[in-house]
Amino acid sequence: MRPRISPSLTAALTCVLAGAVVAGLVAAPTAAQDGRPATTEDAGQRPTESRTKHSSDGIRGKIAPQVPLARLTDPVTTNVITYPMAPGLTFTQWDRTDARGTIRAYLMAANLSQPGLTLDYLGTDAVRDRDEVLDMVTTDAAIGGINGDFFDIADTGAPLGFGVDRELGLLHGREIGWNRAFHLNRAGTPAIGDIAMKAIVKKHPELRVGNVNSATVTEDRVGVYTPAWGRTVGTRVTDGLKSGVREVVLKDGRVIRNRTGLSTDQKIHEVVLIGRGKAAKRLGWLRVGEKVRVALKPKNRVTVALTGNKQLLDERLRTVVDDREMHPRTAIGIDRDTNTVLMLVIDGRQTFSRGYTMVELANLMLELGAEDALNLDGGGSSTMVGLRPDGLLGVLNSPSDGAAGGLPGLQRPVPNGLQVSYLPPVARN
Repeated sequence: MRPRISPSLTAALTCVLAGAVVAGLVAAPTAAQDGRPATTEDAGQRPTESRTKHSSDGIRGKIAPQVPLARLTDPVTTNVITYPMAPGLTFTQWDRTDARGTIRAYLMAANLSQPGLTLDYLGTDAVRDRDEVLDMVTTDAAIGGINGDFFDIADTGAPLGFGVDRELGLLHGREIGWNRAFHLNRAGTPAIGDIAMKAIVKKHPELRVGNVNSATVTEDRVGVYTPAWGRTVGTRVTDGLKSGVREVVLKDGRVIRNRTGLSTDQKIHEVVLIGRGKAAKRLGWLRVGEKVRVALKPKNRVTVALTGNKQLLDERLRTVVDDREMHPRTAIGIDRDTNTVLMLVIDGRQTFSRGYTMVELANLMLELGAEDALNLDGGGSSTMVGLRPDGLLGVLNSPSDGAAGGLPGLQRPVPNGLQVSYLPPVARN
């Protein structure tokens, strides 16, 4: 039997959070230590900033102090607040102090076995738009949510990886890279792993699709842009390149425009194809009036998906080794024994909360009962929204974006996240 704080999540949180002093963080074995293939991060002697993307803002985090063994003590947990938000959804907040300092943590635990409780992609009207998490959750009439994927913060604002919505299907994705995701299958079972997309220009195998509604079109590939993207942005999706690029506009299943210049601020009625390098030349073969169909859908039979940058736990094996930079963090984990999804936010860059390293984040997820866990965008993006004890929706953590100016709690506009909704099941006669 695998070690656990308690046989159930509720008891685990009671044990972890209610006592004045709790057991130290479990030292999860890394994949390399366990004889399994080492991760990219495991391969190096010491993780560096260039190998771990901590947050979209790119701010360097404070380096966690090295603590002598003689000073190591069990962490102390204080200021515990916990209450049910809805059937199957529990919120818990606590402070935790160890030899490195104090952090404040926030957890929404969603038991997906509860009828009426659902998770879905949280987004704006257009893929590249940004909004505050509170506004997005309110618009969707949800009861809670967290921020999601890393995004192109300095330019288009678009998420870097995949997004799949229950009703809208595949919203954005890429052929390779940045495809480690939290996802739900058709049965509603949560998982963390690589996902892929099926994106093809039918009857044109020479046109290989590299991206769908992405911040950058891959070299020698075609980028597909749909109405979900918003309006066209010109060469911002070709890294400013004006030569060796081409745009094809489709409407009613036919090519209505094929040109070398890229349009800006134009409404996308159906599909816009943008080619770069060799793909631009191949797009030139399409003729105005020609019938062209594009098929887009996620593989893996997923109904909801949201990507992050690093898997923290894989079947209770810690897959990160970066124990240096401290940041505000957002992560999602899965306790398969209880069919519970753990949404965790750690405040940071503030006097009352130093932030966590990747190793500390993974260890806490393990302690809370997760078998698998994924790191989402952190830094000033880290935000948790949910129902307060008075029943009103609000921001539950203290986002760090305004902390430097003395105004902690200001939300950073982000492109997406994960939302929690509850609809009471219809009573049966």
